Amino acid sequence: MARKTKEAAQETRNCILDAAEQVFQRQGVSRTSLAQIATEAGVTRGAIYWHFKNKADLYDAMIKRVLDPETVLCNAEPLVSEDPLCFIRSLTIDFLQRLARDARYQRVFEIAWHKCEYVDEMAVIRDSHMECGLRFIALIEGAMRQAQTMNQLSNMVSPRQAAVGIIALLDGLVVNWTLEPNLFPLSEYAPVIVDVYLRGLCAVGGES
Repeated sequence: MARKTKEAAQETRNCILDAAEQVFQRQGVSRTSLAQIATEAGVTRGAIYWHFKNKADLYDAMIKRVLDPETVLCNAEPLVSEDPLCFIRSLTIDFLQRLARDARYQRVFEIAWHKCEYVDEMAVIRDSHMECGLRFIALIEGAMRQAQTMNQLSNMVSPRQAAVGIIALLDGLVVNWTLEPNLFPLSEYAPVIVDVYLRGLCAVGGES
């Protein structure tokens, strides 16, 4: 009986998160109330408060449900000693292609980039996401530093600059594509654009 109760509670929680995605996407986070999410989910407001402290907590859980694998990766030590640029290439292209093919991923990133103002109670959530972003930059910077020691990265570019460039590239593609998916085929363009950027970082003429 306890297992069934736990499973039912998890099912309700997921139903609330699904509803939040739909309503946030339709009308934006600031214009959405918990009552509207409850109606969408077919539950009471009390059920929402049983699982979440407030709208910010619900929003954060919605984001984490999709991005937790990336958060774990950001906290991990990169195993990139054999080919650090290949590690970076796979990491970035896999992310972009998942965005292109996974409807939930698309929906959450559209909400995060275009449907949420990170002010008031949402400001704390922004700070949390920024911490994850900084860890991701550190992960890429470490891989770039390894690439430089292996003469894969030009000495004219600092690993930090190269890592920030990757983030800017990813952010630009995500922001523009989630705003208008018909602007370009993300899955097709992702490998080409990432490869062009990485080739520009490679050591030229055996530079040391």
